[in-house]
Amino acid sequence: MKLSEELIYRGFMAETTIENPADLDTRKSKKFYWGADPSADSLTIGNLAALMMCACFVRHGYQPYLLVGGATGQIGDPKENGERDLKTLEEVNHNKQCIREQIERVINVGDGNSKDFATPGLTMVDNYDWFRGMNYLEFLREVGKVFSMTQLLDRQFVQKRIGDGGAGISYAEFSYTLIQGYDFLHLYREYGVDLQLCGADQYGNCTSGIHLIKRLEDATADVWSTPLVIDPVTGRKFGKSEGNAVWLAASDNGSGNYTSIFDFYQFWLNQSDELVEYLIKIYTLFSPEEISEILKRHFETPEKRIAQRALARGVTEVVHGKDNTAAVENLTETLFNRDTDFGDFSEDELTEFAAYLPVISKGTALVDILANTGLAESKKKAREFIAGGAISVNGVKVTEEIDIDQTAIIKKGKNKFVIVK
Repeated sequence: MKLSEELIYRGFMAETTIENPADLDTRKSKKFYWGADPSADSLTIGNLAALMMCACFVRHGYQPYLLVGGATGQIGDPKENGERDLKTLEEVNHNKQCIREQIERVINVGDGNSKDFATPGLTMVDNYDWFRGMNYLEFLREVGKVFSMTQLLDRQFVQKRIGDGGAGISYAEFSYTLIQGYDFLHLYREYGVDLQLCGADQYGNCTSGIHLIKRLEDATADVWSTPLVIDPVTGRKFGKSEGNAVWLAASDNGSGNYTSIFDFYQFWLNQSDELVEYLIKIYTLFSPEEISEILKRHFETPEKRIAQRALARGVTEVVHGKDNTAAVENLTETLFNRDTDFGDFSEDELTEFAAYLPVISKGTALVDILANTGLAESKKKAREFIAGGAISVNGVKVTEEIDIDQTAIIKKGKNKFVIVK
């Protein structure tokens, strides 16, 4: 399957400056860049969709340049509904290092596993390196002079911010598109990169780079975007669960922005039949032939949730590796086996579970356990869960507040667990 065919098959095509997708297959220059601002210390599964598109290009011989926005991260990509809070330089540097590791891990996944494609080397860049020494007047003369205010005011996000009921926009955020455009110009000049990949919501910002390259270098460049992943049932941007993002980080880097590997696996395992085909094409490395076979088997016996299991395994392997995936698969089978007696687990087994589940010390009130581990938003909510029979201790439902003095597994609802030891 050619690159253009795979991009269309997996749903990685939205707005683009490339008239014929097949041109990607024979493109003379095979260099692209994709950027992420360090606005948090972890990426989410929304970012992961774009990274999977990048990995698709890499598998087909394109050379990746991955940009971590140390400069743009200090301003923040403009939101449609208001100003972002400015990050300190220390926060940006911390976040930058965290997401850099995640980007490298995902984009390099599958290295050496493909017989058809040779994976080129990954180049990581940081736009702070070229912006920190830039003179403001120099930027205005070279970049600001080639953009008209009419052109910038026509941008959709600007219209929403300055229109009726809009929150207004600062000069800093208004200028963000020029800074991002200069990134593309710089990478074109330094590395010969003439293709930018992005999510559909970034397409307008990316065209600023095309404009600069054309005006200042008399050259052409292109943008290829992928649709935002939307849950067709709720209409919400995918990657949100009860208002919280699903993070790629498996442990806390200091901000609480993480999703345990167990919860990450469960998130995918619990997707609906209506959504699973859409997601398995985006988020896994299964070939079209493998996906076709998985879906065929799934719809023959949908109660076995074959496609959901394949999806959960495939995406967890991409983000967290095969060993961790095998471990959470085994843990899932153990915890959801109807014959499992939670009281029979040994200390060694609970220690193994503790690598993937929240752990709290014995001698703690059940209400506090639920509130302190995030199983309940507050102590009041924890009491409601207990009274409503949503909590079990070692497989036995409890309906009154108690202290947990023994080793135990606490379960909330269908798939939330805490180890007490």
